[in-house]
Amino acid sequence: MPDVLVQSRRNARAAKRLMRKLLKRQGRSPRVMITDKLRSYDAAKREIMPGVEHRSHKGLNNRAENSHQPIRQREKIMKRFKSARHLQRFVSIHDPIANLFYIPRHDIPSAYHRQLRAEVLDSWRQIACLRAA
Repeated sequence: MPDVLVQSRRNARAAKRLMRKLLKRQGRSPRVMITDKLRSYDAAKREIMPGVEHRSHKGLNNRAENSHQPIRQREKIMKRFKSARHLQRFVSIHDPIANLFYIPRHDIPSAYHRQLRAEVLDSWRQIACLRAA
C-alpha cells in the first residue's frame, strides 16, 4: 500500500525522505522499484538503494496511482489546511480510523454488512471510552 507523506516539494531531498520512511517500515530493500517519470526518484534511489532495479514508465505505475485515488479525493477537501504539518498530523490520525470504518460492499448481503458496521461501531465506542478516561 502506498504510504502518505505530505511534503511541500517533489525534489530529490523529498524523495530520499519518502524512501527512507518506506524502507524503515518495510524492513528490507525491494527487488524492483516502480515510479512515475519524476527524475528526483532516480536521484534518490541512486544514493539510498543503488542495487535496486528502477523502472520509470507511465504505464507501470498504474496500480499504485489507482490506489492513490482516495488520497487525491481527500487532497481536494484538505486544501483549506494552513500548512503541510497540520495536514500530516490530520492524515496520520485520520487514516487508521478511516480504515476501521471502511467495509467493502462487494458481494456482501445487507444483513451481514449491518452486522459488521455494528461491530465496528462497538469497537470505536470502546476505543473512544478508553481514550476519554
